[in-house]
Amino acid sequence: MISKNLYVQITLRVLLIVAAALLFGWTLFDQKAYVLSAFPAIILVLSTFNLIYYLNRINRRIFYFFDAIRNEDSTLSFPKNTNNKIIRNLNNSLMRVNKQIQQIYIENSKQEQYFQALLEHAATGMFTFNKEGFILHSNSLARRLFGVKVLTHLNQLGRIDKALLQTIKEIQPYEQRLVTLNNEKSVIQLLIKSNSFISDKEELMLLSVHDIKSQLDEKELDSWRKLIRVMMHEIMNSVSPITSLSESLAGYFYTDGNIKTPLEINEKTIETTIKGLELIREQGKGLISFVESYRQLTHLPKPVKKRFPVKNLIENIIILSGSFENSGQIEMSYKVTPNELKILADEKQVSQVLVNLVKNAYQANAENQNAKVKIIARMGENDRPEIGIIDNGPGIPEELLDKVFIPFFTTKETGSGIGLSLSRQIMQMHGGSLKVVSTPGRVTTASLSF
Repeated sequence: MISKNLYVQITLRVLLIVAAALLFGWTLFDQKAYVLSAFPAIILVLSTFNLIYYLNRINRRIFYFFDAIRNEDSTLSFPKNTNNKIIRNLNNSLMRVNKQIQQIYIENSKQEQYFQALLEHAATGMFTFNKEGFILHSNSLARRLFGVKVLTHLNQLGRIDKALLQTIKEIQPYEQRLVTLNNEKSVIQLLIKSNSFISDKEELMLLSVHDIKSQLDEKELDSWRKLIRVMMHEIMNSVSPITSLSESLAGYFYTDGNIKTPLEINEKTIETTIKGLELIREQGKGLISFVESYRQLTHLPKPVKKRFPVKNLIENIIILSGSFENSGQIEMSYKVTPNELKILADEKQVSQVLVNLVKNAYQANAENQNAKVKIIARMGENDRPEIGIIDNGPGIPEELLDKVFIPFFTTKETGSGIGLSLSRQIMQMHGGSLKVVSTPGRVTTASLSF
């Protein structure tokens, strides 16, 4: 309807302009009536200006409308009562669109408030930043963890802790880092996880920050409890027989509380005493060996890292495994993908870990008639090298899986219980990890991740 009326108004004005132009030309050039030609000339000029004003009147309203949208101003209004039907209809149409835009703004505002409330109530600190380091959003928990009231740029974190800023700058999407932050009140352990997403054609980083010091303290306390429990068990097993035996031996040399004379001591008493002392000596050696194992566990040398081929390392391990017990009845194989795979590590320490894990696999398969052990090296998740030792032995029961890394815990009669603990500690010193996964009766996998 608006278009039809608009066309009619424009057509009438154009026809008036054309008629005035023809009349002006006829009076001026054909009739030579110069004075009379002034009237159509005036009509021509006025009609032209009227057409321009009429079109600009519509264009101005449309321009004001879109300019208000660009400035996110939804309060713009147009008069409903006007004599011009076209302008009135145009105003009504613009007002309807404006109301729809207002509704969209309201819905977006509600949604933004909703998500902001979710962020504020989250049990994890969160904030987003762009490539220039400007922080676009942050919740109160994140600001509280960093000890600031306002968080607008990453450089603010550099003033808090330079290591924290460096970690955040270096962190990659889908990666997590552990940072120790020293603030004025205490020392906190922050676990930082990252993610990336695209917003308005701009890549943003989303970081979640969680204080895990209490969890780490609880884990550490639990580890100490388990370690002390195992140490007490081992020490009591060694000390109790020594105490009991020494009391028994002392009893051979007393009568009614008095020390026996040399004449009262016979050859059998001397022989029994010597055997008892030998047993005490053996128990003492065992206790010294146990303490030495603990010293070995707590005094590992710092790894000297260099890049070396994994294939050569594995081939050397396989040669060494030929001297292990039951090696003749176990099928050993390996696979390295890619063939030229290299790792950055201390070759001697990694070799020590692999020897220990392969020996464990051989011992676990002592009674397996179809025993197979395989070493697989490859690139794992996030382009991290991995080495896996896989065997088809009896496996590890689920209730023991969380105990195999406890120092001095062992299910073997002759085991020291420090092999896996030592191996995990070596991998942690390399910035990697050692994990054991087992399905009893089917397969057990020990995975090294560098």
